[in-house]
Amino acid sequence: MDLPRTPSRTYHSNMSELDFALFETAVGTCAIVWNSRGIVAVQLPEGSERATRGRILRRFAAAREAAPPADVGSVIDDIVALVSGEARDLSGVRIDADGIADFHRRVYDIARTIPPGATLTYGEIAEQLGDRSLARDVGAALSQNPWPIIVPCHRVLGAGGKSGGFSAPGGVDTKLRFLAIEGAQPGGPMLFDRLPIMPRPPRARRRRSVAEG
Repeated sequence: MDLPRTPSRTYHSNMSELDFALFETAVGTCAIVWNSRGIVAVQLPEGSERATRGRILRRFAAAREAAPPADVGSVIDDIVALVSGEARDLSGVRIDADGIADFHRRVYDIARTIPPGATLTYGEIAEQLGDRSLARDVGAALSQNPWPIIVPCHRVLGAGGKSGGFSAPGGVDTKLRFLAIEGAQPGGPMLFDRLPIMPRPPRARRRRSVAEG
């Protein structure tokens, strides 16, 4: 199957008439951007509401803050519920993929089939695309995902259940937190598989003893 070795960076065309709204979730203030064609982007929490709003306006300078219409409000409700640990299916949410490279679209389409609590690896997605050697390209596409949560890139792991990267604020810790909320266990059943995944705590600074002077 003839697939590109290096997917091009994703861009949206015709970004006029964009609206956005902020909304609170269990992990912080998120934002959602939409137009008449569907959801254009989801922004995961920055350090504060102001920072999240600023991030959206840097990404989408023409966007205006507005009350979401009913269909967008339903998407927000589902995201809030999912992040709170409720089972919600976002695979039918209408997204605006105008201007998204074909390879990226195909990666996102596969990622959207992964249900909460389940995971795939980059290699498994590449295999579904017809060439397992495209695993690195799959990772690059997911790192540019405009719709985190709706396109659940946090459910895609490295080989052997390794967490892999995550480009959203908070990095891998945020990815592991989402997986813990959904009850996923990277790497399959483990000895302590009933325990939730938690981000690795920071290494404590070693204190010098009196003997060490």
